[in-house]
Amino acid sequence: MPLSPLDIHNKEFTRGFRGYAEDEVNEFLDQIIKDYEIILREKKELEEKVKSMTEQMNRYNILEETLQKSIIVAQEAAEEVRRNSQQEAKLIIKEAEKNADRIVNDALGKARKIAIEIDELKKQSKVFRNRFKMLVEAQLDLLNTDDWDHLMEYDIGLTEIQNHGRNEQDDFELSKEELNNLL
Repeated sequence: MPLSPLDIHNKEFTRGFRGYAEDEVNEFLDQIIKDYEIILREKKELEEKVKSMTEQMNRYNILEETLQKSIIVAQEAAEEVRRNSQQEAKLIIKEAEKNADRIVNDALGKARKIAIEIDELKKQSKVFRNRFKMLVEAQLDLLNTDDWDHLMEYDIGLTEIQNHGRNEQDDFELSKEELNNLL
């Protein structure tokens, strides 16, 4: 067990022949007591400091463990988010491809339908053109016949037409009288 300042102070030495000077020994012992007290105080302070530092180090170690666990959890969460976003992106791409295929197929269907309608309109246009051409040619043939020339050769005057009209009217009136008689 280490000596205390009190042990040093209470220490009694036996006297011998020609012993040391008592005052010098006592002064020296007093100085040792003071120095020893200072050393013990410093030792106690250092022990408290070591204890405090040890507690602080333990807190830091616990904090470090917690931070490491948090980092691991954050990394796992980030990895999970990354995997989920990749899966979601794949689903979005597949859906977009399906929509694009559907849109392209719809457009192709409409284009085919329009092409069929265009072909039908072309056929109808050819038929109409041929019929119209035949009609115009028939009308030209009528114009080119000699019948028009014969009409121009007739030289009937206005008096002849009026006389002809009266004769027909007279014939018509006789016919009426005859009809009345028959009735």
